[in-house]
Amino acid sequence: MSQDATTGAVHILDNGEAIARHVADWLLEHALKKTDGPFVIALSGGSTPKRLYEMMAEPDYAAKFPWANTHLFFGDERFVPVGDAASNYSMTDKALLSHIEIPAANVHRMKTEGEPEAAAASYESELQALYGSTDLKAGKPLFDVVLLGLGDNGHTASLFPRQPVLLERTKWVATCVPDDAPHTRLTLTYPAIHSSAYVVFMVTGGAKKDAWARVRAGDPKEPASTISSEGKLIWLVEPAVAGK
Repeated sequence: MSQDATTGAVHILDNGEAIARHVADWLLEHALKKTDGPFVIALSGGSTPKRLYEMMAEPDYAAKFPWANTHLFFGDERFVPVGDAASNYSMTDKALLSHIEIPAANVHRMKTEGEPEAAAASYESELQALYGSTDLKAGKPLFDVVLLGLGDNGHTASLFPRQPVLLERTKWVATCVPDDAPHTRLTLTYPAIHSSAYVVFMVTGGAKKDAWARVRAGDPKEPASTISSEGKLIWLVEPAVAGK
């Protein structure tokens, strides 16, 4: 039973800290249950995910997490050098990766060297190698969990309004050049995100209230409205987002 942005369950938690802690505990529970293959996560950028990663790096937590059986991918990346303040990888490295014992081969950075189109194709090939197929198959999710945020313009990952990537239904990874935000981007596409057991949105900040309401109503102008999961889609929002 698939779910989309309009039908996914909504959980209202006190604030970003509570959302991050909830997701940390939830990820640990699901990672420990996964015994029939690797536990594959697509990570998100943003302040709430950063706090999540810091929690996952805490010694007591990190010691329990099955890192050797976990593969970390990225939902999107700005096409900037590693070390740039805008890099999702660099943020994640500082908050999490540099503090945990995870095999280097299990961390899949979106490369930002060379040409963006070539980098997107290379990342798609990396996903296909782990997945074992060049075609997404129903009943065989590419990701166990895709973590996502929401912009006040309705974007998620780097699926920005008005951009050709919103029409992409074949590629798993594509480029995007927003007209309302800096940097060329690499991003997972709708079909890649759909091939998931869980999509988990983490949304904080009252500025997101109107965008979230439009997405929940299925407004086609909001890129996040088209997000779906082959499995379950979960919204974790704070009261200001939900209008409470």
